[in-house]
Amino acid sequence: MKRSSSSVTFDRSFGDVIAQCAERRFPEDTWISDDIIRVYTELYARGIAHSVETWLEGKLVGGLYGIALGGAFFGESMFSRVSGASKFALVSLVARLRERGYMLLDSQIINDHVKQFGAIEIPRDRYLSLLAEALSLPVSFYVKS
Repeated sequence: MKRSSSSVTFDRSFGDVIAQCAERRFPEDTWISDDIIRVYTELYARGIAHSVETWLEGKLVGGLYGIALGGAFFGESMFSRVSGASKFALVSLVARLRERGYMLLDSQIINDHVKQFGAIEIPRDRYLSLLAEALSLPVSFYVKS
């Protein structure tokens, strides 16, 4: 992705990202219903939900979306139409979160995809402690002017 004409944007195409995440190879596998799309779109309009988009030659080929609260980001779903596109989005998200002072990225599930980026499972008590601290941070997903 780095050696091609690819790019990453934030919050440029939220509706397309969530729609792509909802499209699964097997429709019965998706949990992203019309109600979920409606609610998350409203959260996006309020500046709470965010998307990361990966573009290749001007075409949306991967991305992810989630919720930002305080210094915590909760990843909800991701998609990839070309190899490495969702990884590129995730790496870009991590860079943004670090730059903005976030302290917690909750991927919600641990799989090989997120493990390769250092995701770890932590005990519930530790998670709740980190979450309380993260929620109290006055950070913003957007560039502060």
